[in-house]
Amino acid sequence: MTELGNIILETRDLTKHYGGVHALEGADFTLRKGEHVAIMGDNGAGKSTFVRQITGVEQKTRGDIIFDGKPVNFTGPLDAREAGIEAVFQTLALADHLDVPDNLFLGREKTKWNWLGPFRRLDYKSMREDTLEALQKTGVKIPNIRNTIQNMSGGQRQCVAIARTATFHSKLTIMDEPTAALGVQETAQVENIIRTLKEQGEPLILISHNMRQVFDLMDRVVVFRRGRICANLDIRNEDITGEDVVAYITGAKTQPEYEDAA
Repeated sequence: MTELGNIILETRDLTKHYGGVHALEGADFTLRKGEHVAIMGDNGAGKSTFVRQITGVEQKTRGDIIFDGKPVNFTGPLDAREAGIEAVFQTLALADHLDVPDNLFLGREKTKWNWLGPFRRLDYKSMREDTLEALQKTGVKIPNIRNTIQNMSGGQRQCVAIARTATFHSKLTIMDEPTAALGVQETAQVENIIRTLKEQGEPLILISHNMRQVFDLMDRVVVFRRGRICANLDIRNEDITGEDVVAYITGAKTQPEYEDAA
């Protein structure tokens, strides 16, 4: 497992304004390789805005993003993905009419007969083999990978989106409420994927409202309130409880270094 002392992601004064609305203000954030960090806060606290800046979905108003030791300025999600950031948003971004391999390799299709130039063909066999390997790696169980996404359950769809991140050996995985609309069994499957990523030393940022899930799976919690970070909590410390996290979310408590977020 990669030593935790190495930083994979850092943001400095990351800020996003929508006209007069300050959705994100001065976010200083650090994530180490192999570390799993939860981002928590009420609706509208700035969590998703923060992630959209990191992944290039939106452009920041000001601030710096340093990824894997280099300053980056992603112009879109494709830039972030090519740099090694894989994100699973609530919208999933899956193509309903395509099967599992086609979705995993959407935009990154494997081809054969490349020496024929414009006459090259898609390498379906290789993509199917790599899909089965990715599903095995993440523990995702899909009875028939040739089934189209539209014929799958919500949990299976979510797991396909997550397996896609594992297929390309990302440097950072980001999940936005991955189990919000799932049942108990499907939630357990997604949580097992997160544990597998942890065992493989792959860093992860998780946006979640599920306190049990966060304390079971994460190393730290970063709390957002009114567009600012108001707490950075090492929940491996037994002195930190769910009640403490709630107190920071509601504003009943604020860490001294984040007084401006109160």
